[in-house]
Amino acid sequence: MQLTREFCFDAAHCLENYDPGHPNRRIHGHSFRVRVTLTGMPDNKTGQIVDLAEFGTILEHLRQQLDHHMLNEIDGLETPTLENICLWLWEHLMPDLPDLSAVEVFRDSLGQSCLYQGSRHVN
Repeated sequence: MQLTREFCFDAAHCLENYDPGHPNRRIHGHSFRVRVTLTGMPDNKTGQIVDLAEFGTILEHLRQQLDHHMLNEIDGLETPTLENICLWLWEHLMPDLPDLSAVEVFRDSLGQSCLYQGSRHVN
């Protein structure tokens, strides 16, 4: 069984690995959508994989760290690609959500997304 919640944030970044003059090298912003999925069976007592309010609180804490920030200035996101944002979210969610099974980050306006269904431990 899978349980999914989403949240959105707007943030700026720049990608210094691009050639000078490339638009991605300059500071620019995106609207991001994040989908977080847990996999498990409902607890016999509660009937839930996780309390949805608690799940929401955990996600809101991370959303606040990202929303309207310069992603390059966040520890661990110095190169804020879609891939690295997925990994950063995974690392920060796993301690509180042990049933985490997927993190997907979307840039809907560009038709882009990255899905991470990685290991329980990221280096």
